[in-house]
Amino acid sequence: SMIYYIILSPDETNPQTRAQIESLVKAGHVEELRRRLCSRMSFGTAGLRAAMGAGFARINDLTIIQSTQGMYKYLAKFFPDLGSRGLVVGYDTRAQETCGCSSERLARLTAAVMLCKDVPVYLFSTYVPTPFVPYAVKKLGAAAGIMVTASHNPKEDNGYKVYWNNGAQISSPHDKEILRCIEESVEPWPDSWNEKLPDSSALRSDPLQEICHLYMEELSSLCFHRYTNRTSLKFVHSSFHGVGHRYVQQAFKVFGFPQPIPVPEQKDPDPNFSTVSCPNPEEGESVLELSLRLAEKEGARVVVATDPDADRLAVAEQYDKCKWKVFTGNELAALLGWWMLYNWKETHPEFKKVYMLATTVSSKILQTIARTEGFHFEETLPGFKWIGNKICDLTKTGHEVIFSFEESIGFLCGSMVPDKDGVSAAVVVAEMAAYLENKNLTLNQQLKNIYENYGYHISKTSYVICNDPPTVKRIFSRLRNFGGENLYPILCGGYNIVQVRDATTGYDNNQPDQKSVLPVTKSSQMVTFTLQNGIVATLRTSGTEPKIKYYTEFCAPPGESDISSLEEELKRVTAALVEEFLEPDKNNLIPRSV
Repeated sequence: SMIYYIILSPDETNPQTRAQIESLVKAGHVEELRRRLCSRMSFGTAGLRAAMGAGFARINDLTIIQSTQGMYKYLAKFFPDLGSRGLVVGYDTRAQETCGCSSERLARLTAAVMLCKDVPVYLFSTYVPTPFVPYAVKKLGAAAGIMVTASHNPKEDNGYKVYWNNGAQISSPHDKEILRCIEESVEPWPDSWNEKLPDSSALRSDPLQEICHLYMEELSSLCFHRYTNRTSLKFVHSSFHGVGHRYVQQAFKVFGFPQPIPVPEQKDPDPNFSTVSCPNPEEGESVLELSLRLAEKEGARVVVATDPDADRLAVAEQYDKCKWKVFTGNELAALLGWWMLYNWKETHPEFKKVYMLATTVSSKILQTIARTEGFHFEETLPGFKWIGNKICDLTKTGHEVIFSFEESIGFLCGSMVPDKDGVSAAVVVAEMAAYLENKNLTLNQQLKNIYENYGYHISKTSYVICNDPPTVKRIFSRLRNFGGENLYPILCGGYNIVQVRDATTGYDNNQPDQKSVLPVTKSSQMVTFTLQNGIVATLRTSGTEPKIKYYTEFCAPPGESDISSLEEELKRVTAALVEEFLEPDKNNLIPRSV
């Protein structure tokens, strides 16, 4: 493998990645060489994602060329009209000098592979939000789309996200088949290295202006109360050193709002994400520090922060002079779900065809609202690719999906794009905040109203880090054989476990045939426990990072007012879940530090 890699990565293409391998060989780092060269990346919840650097298990020129050659092979089989439909390619602002790797360069190599096979390529001429790629796939009728991004991952990482012709991320069996085609296409074609090909090829076009125009035009369909936009509310926006700044500014303009105040240190692309400890706005107050201080200085009550590829959104609201409420993904979804429903009801008399969607580890608040209000609600496996494909299925049968979300601050208002979208969510939040201000309500007060109306849904979400895959395997294997062979735990924190659903094996003791109704996903770990006191707890592995995530939620009936005792109980059960089932000390798990 080692020799093979060096042969395939000659000096004149990328000397930096070649030098990395050579220095590891010289230093005799056999384990590290094995890690990099003896396995290939596989498609997780967001496509391929790994550290940039040399090796088949990393993101680099060679692995991107191989992946795109495999994509070409699969698409050519699947779409006889690939030569007229073409492929959309976008990229974010990531780059790493040590391996000469940037999202833009990788996107150009992706384009070169397709162009040298006479496939038209719509390559964006500058960085764009991730949702622009699936949006372009649908609008241009392309066969597929590729976005080079690692979203909110650490700066060392990059990724390769693949969208199918319906605009949703690829799911099974496409992912497995594409991987097979990649393995059959490892030798680069002569023109695959030619990153200048997009500049000279007549088959390359730049969809930036057209897509931007169409997106902003369609975005206005989510603007429900233009008259309330004359608001005294001020907003601050952080784009987390990524792509969001110019697109969020434009979106606010479409809605008739004054421009949000940008966080100056974070508005321009910086692949080092130098002002934040990690580029993930989901981490809350600690990473929103600059935004909150600027908002206090400027007298802005609401902060919106898009992650580096602008597909996710964090929101914070100021109260009592310089105190902040940073909303969780679940709380924001309660607000956005209420808002989308409220505005739908204003113009449509009935709900027979209306759906809202959420991933199974997200809050059940939409399910509760759906039961009361009479619209449909469905759950999917974690990862927006499942929601995107479900939206496509429902739209085909004449249904209308008005809101979808995942608790990790991924939202989709309406169904413009079958993927999460931080740009549209940011401006919808702004309009909701302006509308509520006209009613003398804050976002947080309205959230309390929603919970009082439908019942408090209190949830906790966090994670531990585990860099050793065999340990993860051992932890979940222990869960499946806790009380003997194939016997799951029967207690957690002193409460009886009344239901176990294992999405990895397809087991569900609540179903008559003991089979889970969710699709089985053998490649990732996920087990959900329902406790006698009504708490639902899930343990799962992340599809994009070396994390074991845990989620717990308590759904109280409307009228239940002693929230602090519920919160105490949830805290206690969550601590027991982690301690009893993950054994962090014994397994050397690293707690969340941010």
